Amino acid sequence: MTELSTTNAAGGIVGVLGGMGPLATVDFLTKLLAVTPAAKDQEHVPMIVSAIPQVPDRTQAFRGEGESPLPSLVDSARRLKAAGAGMLVIACNTAHLWFDELAASIDLPMIHLVDAAIADAAAIAGRHARIGLLGTDATIASGLYVNRETTDGLQWLLPTAREMTELIMPGIEAVKAGDRDKGRRALVAAADALRKRGAVAVILGCTEIPVVLDASNSPLPVVDATAALARRTVAWSLAQRAAVLTPSTGDPQHPAARLDREALSTLVKEPLMTPFLD
Repeated sequence: MTELSTTNAAGGIVGVLGGMGPLATVDFLTKLLAVTPAAKDQEHVPMIVSAIPQVPDRTQAFRGEGESPLPSLVDSARRLKAAGAGMLVIACNTAHLWFDELAASIDLPMIHLVDAAIADAAAIAGRHARIGLLGTDATIASGLYVNRETTDGLQWLLPTAREMTELIMPGIEAVKAGDRDKGRRALVAAADALRKRGAVAVILGCTEIPVVLDASNSPLPVVDATAALARRTVAWSLAQRAAVLTPSTGDPQHPAARLDREALSTLVKEPLMTPFLD
């Protein structure tokens, strides 16, 4: 039986900062499993998940109406590192407003969800396409997506203030409260509004959104930021595990051992939109 190192990055152990919210974290893990080339338990991505919903509200913090989530994020990240995680991901778009500060506090690599989603948008719609964006008030107002250096060439189409207050935020809040039907109706309508104004695709820029809005019910092509992060997470873990499979212990049929640079590149570049399973 193949034995893999389980020491930090060498074992490909992923630390997931979740709980923002809980259902969105489950959606991320579901999509991560969907893209993992595994035939048995031992071939799946080793993960340590911190799903603590009591992290202060990110949108309220951005507005100056609540405490910063950074201390809670740092505490969870340190626990994940101590438990053996070799890389961290954040299963929340808005929490990436504190990405740089968190990265500076934790000596571990991290994958930026927004960069992953932007790369998928360019692959799906073209580098100069008009891309709609759905997300929280904080994600939209902060320019989390539109101000990223990786957006070069993309044309952004943002929701109106009325769409934010009447459709998007109520839709996100409905998903968090467990009312998927209400959330679905509101978010489908928000995506359709962007379509009518000329968007050729829409980025689902809040991890609650793809729980109810996906390729099966969206009025235009979707770019699932959660799925984009999941694929890159799997690619990182498989690459790390392939690196520690030695001739004496390695199984040449293990997915990590079979992966070459081209295969990893394909896993990262091919957009995936996997709906959450009701």
